[in-house]
Amino acid sequence: MKFIQILIALCFFISLSAQDKIKVACVGDSITFGAAIKDRVNNSYPAQLGKKLGEQWEVKNFGISGRTLLTKGNAPYVNSPQYKAALAFQPDVVIIKLGTNDTKPQNWQHKKDYASDYKKLIQSFQKLESQPAIWLCKAVPVFPERWGISNQIVQKEINPLVEAVAKEMGLPVIDLYTPLKNRPECFPDKVHPNAEGARIMVDQIAPLLKKHGKKLPAITK
Repeated sequence: MKFIQILIALCFFISLSAQDKIKVACVGDSITFGAAIKDRVNNSYPAQLGKKLGEQWEVKNFGISGRTLLTKGNAPYVNSPQYKAALAFQPDVVIIKLGTNDTKPQNWQHKKDYASDYKKLIQSFQKLESQPAIWLCKAVPVFPERWGISNQIVQKEINPLVEAVAKEMGLPVIDLYTPLKNRPECFPDKVHPNAEGARIMVDQIAPLLKKHGKKLPAITK
């Protein structure tokens, strides 16, 4: 009888611990997915982030290669099963890192819609019952162009738009561009960061999440 009581208490403790975990949804394209990273399941930035944050966090990778933020782009993220899964996850924290594939000519012709599409994506997460804290990320650099993906557009157009949307919606921005702009060795194919590049991304993200948890920092407009 005593053994059963101990077992029930243990199950209750495990269940309670799982419920107490802070759930993080990493939303993004192939860079979030971990394309070109050896053993991406363990070395992508979301995987490394989960290890860095520790047991009280549950970090899930909802990245998918080739996706655009633009809904008129050639592969909108909002049409992907990963997007629907990220919503169903009911996260406490959402990290959005999209924009790289939007710089391709066939996509960037719709750039006038970028800010409005970004706001709609954000709002879809804000409507969730879990009321997640949402962090926007600047796109990482490109060295300097490949597959139509342009560093010039990333630096001069995409990232300023990310900042503008964040300011309008009162959300924080994580700068993933600056710490990687002088690290071409972390981008073997010029576009996708390797495991070391992913680690540098985590070094920018993890301290902010550890500090603020389920909440957002106060934003001064």
